[in-house]
Amino acid sequence: MSTALRHLVLILGDQLDENASALSDFDPQQDAIWMAEVAEESTHISSSKQRCVVFLSAMRHFCERLRSKGFLVHYTRLDDPHNTGTLARELARVIAITSPKVLVLTAPGDWRVLRDLRAAAQQCELPFELRDDTHFFSTVRDFAQHASGRKQLRLEYFYRELRQKTGILMEGGKPVGGQWNFDEDNRSSFGKEGPGAVPKPTRFEPDAITHDVIALVNERFASHPGSVAHFGWPLTREQALQTLAEFIAQRLPRFGQYQDAMWNGEVWLYHSHLASALNLKLLNPREVVSAAEDAFRQGHAPLPAVEGFIRQILGWREYVRGIYWTQMPEYAQRNALAAHAPLPDFYWSGETEMACLRDAIRQTLEHGYAHHIQRLMVTGLYPLLLGVEPQQVHEWYLGVYVDAVEWVELPNTLGMSQFADGGVMASKPYVASGKYIDRMSNYCKGCRFNPALATGDTACPFTTLYWDFLMRHVDLLAKNPRMLLQLKNVQRLGVEQREAIAEKARVLGRGGCQR
Repeated sequence: MSTALRHLVLILGDQLDENASALSDFDPQQDAIWMAEVAEESTHISSSKQRCVVFLSAMRHFCERLRSKGFLVHYTRLDDPHNTGTLARELARVIAITSPKVLVLTAPGDWRVLRDLRAAAQQCELPFELRDDTHFFSTVRDFAQHASGRKQLRLEYFYRELRQKTGILMEGGKPVGGQWNFDEDNRSSFGKEGPGAVPKPTRFEPDAITHDVIALVNERFASHPGSVAHFGWPLTREQALQTLAEFIAQRLPRFGQYQDAMWNGEVWLYHSHLASALNLKLLNPREVVSAAEDAFRQGHAPLPAVEGFIRQILGWREYVRGIYWTQMPEYAQRNALAAHAPLPDFYWSGETEMACLRDAIRQTLEHGYAHHIQRLMVTGLYPLLLGVEPQQVHEWYLGVYVDAVEWVELPNTLGMSQFADGGVMASKPYVASGKYIDRMSNYCKGCRFNPALATGDTACPFTTLYWDFLMRHVDLLAKNPRMLLQLKNVQRLGVEQREAIAEKARVLGRGGCQR
């Protein structure tokens, strides 16, 4: 290698893609790669042990892959005695050693990281070449153009545009099946009989690299939430492809019908478990969508299941990224409902009498995973109804889930889950009483609380807080046509009922059901 380094290519922990734009013109004779494990990325929020292991081990595996191809990789491990602890300081340190002419980076998934790396480049007086993330179907500029001049942003319209642009699930310029989405077909519960024999999830025994990382995380981040006793996430390109193939073959056909269903003790159900691999860039969304569409074309999976799955990737994933990058950094501080209560302590332990929250939080801490309805309508719904400060909810979600990268997690939490953006992302607050959870799961059967009751010793806290939420925010919600039916039900409550609900809610807010 020549003494003059042309490009120092920066690869972050969620950019483990050999086809990344930053590597498109990589020349091993005059370029090098920089990767760094730093404590700040696990401690600026309290990152769970599962999440720490996913990122650190996947990075180490990717570094080995690059080196096997003859690439020079400057890699700093977390336990390196010279590690300065932040990406910005580590970048400055490697610049001093390598003296590159240009820094090259694929656009990252975190506004804070981009800000810090840009500042480090400026301090070192080096050109900073930021390239588009070609991992996505669209660019942030595409989304900004879509959003320009619109009074409201809605997923459905952006999703339709992308369907038309890409031709995915299209025939003759029209959607396959004659309609754009099949939500109404994808909301079944399991019923009293339960989910039956669910196919086993694709899990992987930790190899030597992962065992080393697990030991390091258990030592370095001993106080962080969760456990890595049952670790099995895909950490390499090959493992990610295997996870995709087995989902398509075994679970996709029933994914749509039961994507919103929950069942006590059933962690994995018919979901794909691909989000972490996608967000690490071990999988390209094009190959994931193509595999699902092929399954439909070949008669292996029904259209509602395939469309519902594709919408999560081609639609929702692209949409939330656009929201994030066009609204940041101000977006992260929004609190449209003026919510300021603390996040309950049981979110870090799962020790609560509420069966649904106990199950969803414990599996989250054990596996770093819960499916989207558990996140939206259980672990997210409770703090929304309780009035928890949305930034605390955001930090919890970003920290505990293995697939959490801020570009996708923040809009989903502040916008979709907590309605803290006042309706930028979602058309209404997604609020429901305990009856919704009862309908979509068997949680209530093993719980001492009655989802039909809002007051009394056995009243379901979700139901109490649901009515209290509607009463507290009636003036704001009355401006939303989609909330009028729910508000009509509030009007039927008598004065004594309202006072009893409000008092019960105040007790819950003071920790009356925090154990």
